[in-house]
Amino acid sequence: MTVTLFGWGRMFDLPSPSPYVAKADMQLQLLEVEFTRATADLESVSKHKAPYVDDAGPIIEDSAFIRAHFEAKTGRDLDAGLSPAERALARALTGMLENRLAQIMACERWLIDENFDRGPRLFFAAVPEPMREAVIGQVREDFRRTMHGAGFARFTRDEQMTIAAADIAAVADLLADKDWLFGQAPSAVDAVAYGVLAGCSTRFFDSPLADLVAAHANLTAYLARIEQAYFVPDRWPSMG
Repeated sequence: MTVTLFGWGRMFDLPSPSPYVAKADMQLQLLEVEFTRATADLESVSKHKAPYVDDAGPIIEDSAFIRAHFEAKTGRDLDAGLSPAERALARALTGMLENRLAQIMACERWLIDENFDRGPRLFFAAVPEPMREAVIGQVREDFRRTMHGAGFARFTRDEQMTIAAADIAAVADLLADKDWLFGQAPSAVDAVAYGVLAGCSTRFFDSPLADLVAAHANLTAYLARIEQAYFVPDRWPSMG
């Protein structure tokens, strides 16, 4: 039976514009799940977000639940080689990357006009032209309010970059001279780190985040190593 991962393929000089889609893709590969890839239709699923997976019937939404579903199904544990302390650190690192650094990255894309026009505006191409700007304006305002409520949009851009620099440096320090964050083999958090750090490192956008990642040679090599192993060649269908 066919497993299908729904998300988006290469955009913004990245394997996926979404760090969560890239995370799910890599984790499914680490679990040795055979799957195909298809472009997401957010109106077809209850959470209206990607990634989601059709496991020949059940629809599993959210990258964390996708991982849990297929770990249970395959009897594999992506963190099998980690000690209890390492598992705790990996969970904390996941929270830092997904719930803070990824949100700063999203602010760079959605709230900086030049970056929005270069990137996220493309997502609205299918909206009829007469109403497109109104829809875009509403979505961006909703996003700004969400980020303001979460606290991120209350910081200046320089303050956001100060936070991001410390988070990125923490990952670089943890990686040190290892191939993977926790030793000789990839674990679940390596997929998380790739998705977020690759999204920060792209030069597609005009953002200080790219320089913050590039300042750490070990992170640059780490991202290139993961992309070569898990995201070449691009296997997503054409984004059209």
